[in-house]
Amino acid sequence: MCDADYFTEAVLGGKLHPGQIRWLTRSTQPENILITGNRWGKSFVCAVKILHRALYRIRKLRFDGCGRYRVACASITQDQANIIFNQVVRFINQSDLLGSLVTEYVRTPYPRIAFGNGSSIEARSTQNRGEYLLGNDYDYFVFDEVAFETDPEYVVEEVIQMRLADRHGMLDLVSTPNGKNWFYRRVRDITNHKRRGYFQYGDSRENPHLSKEFLDDRMKYFSERRAQQNIMGRFVDAGGEILRGADIDRALKQFGEMMKILETAEEGRFFLSGWDLARKKTATVGITVEVAGENVRVVQLERMKMFDWNVVIDRIKMRQQLYPGRLVVDATGLGDVVAEQLREYRPETVIFTPSTKAELLTNLELMHARGQISYERWELPDGDGKIWSLEDELRQARWDDNNQCDALMALALAVWPLRIRQKITPAPRVGRV
Repeated sequence: MCDADYFTEAVLGGKLHPGQIRWLTRSTQPENILITGNRWGKSFVCAVKILHRALYRIRKLRFDGCGRYRVACASITQDQANIIFNQVVRFINQSDLLGSLVTEYVRTPYPRIAFGNGSSIEARSTQNRGEYLLGNDYDYFVFDEVAFETDPEYVVEEVIQMRLADRHGMLDLVSTPNGKNWFYRRVRDITNHKRRGYFQYGDSRENPHLSKEFLDDRMKYFSERRAQQNIMGRFVDAGGEILRGADIDRALKQFGEMMKILETAEEGRFFLSGWDLARKKTATVGITVEVAGENVRVVQLERMKMFDWNVVIDRIKMRQQLYPGRLVVDATGLGDVVAEQLREYRPETVIFTPSTKAELLTNLELMHARGQISYERWELPDGDGKIWSLEDELRQARWDDNNQCDALMALALAVWPLRIRQKITPAPRVGRV
């Protein structure tokens, strides 16, 4: 029995199931990630760990002389953060021993409990990119439902991690799955040993308090995707994605293999470049692919925001000189003016309409499904401490929400000339300059 397991029974009067015991025993790294199905009991086990660490002030001894120990449970909204905090309060209210240790309990401006040993527990929101957390420092931080955070890269790396820097604090990221987004990539980095940390799945069926008959019925009638996400706590496509997560995984995995294939290809290799030009709130992205037979590999990607059109035109010309080949340019709006400045390269222009976008994306989807395309994990600075990721954009692009997916469209433009061989769509509104 682990110390926290004994603490749960002897002090809190609760009982942990094996998955919760495993989490409390092993989640001792600076960063720990827990992904669970619904009703697994993550709020319960998080409240146990929060109280255990606050009462025992668990940290490296060299930091223990500061006289205080701060714990935060946070989430995307204050209401969500209060779920774990309220479980902490229930534990305290059920125990005369714990109640006697509390020196302060306030609900405004945010819920907070203080203990006589100098520890405190508070519930905070990560709204507005975590601005309400700035200026604070913590020893232990629990971020609940991080998979639903709209700007997780910035909030976790630039805000939360720096709140833990003073005393080398611990971060727990807990959530139910929400498609294969940034959080999925975070988990993969830990499981692939690219990042130090502990990761654990939690299946709802581990919770003995749930009706086995009910869960068996759900497993029978749920689709495979729903069962994996809601009961098994697994990452699956959220639904409506343009590119399947499995196809993106394959494109990333086979990049090195395809490089060898292209280098030894007997057929002539050639290059294709596609440029999606920026509107007011988007970026200009140019992607060049190398093609040999049915194999396509992204060899260059450039992403620009708020650049003068003359700079963009110069960058396109430089790319054509470096990778001579067919050029396909977004001619929507002022794009035809840019295309006119590139007439020496005889660009093929595409005007984006609902119909042409559907055809472009369907062609790209088919190439992914056939395993013909590969690319690296392109990551570039995106301002305000953000990091833009090609993988994230491709995973998040949906048929009903893709208006700011500039790299997606640039890639679709780059491979558009290959549609003739695939014969899957009618020609869109295309012109030549």
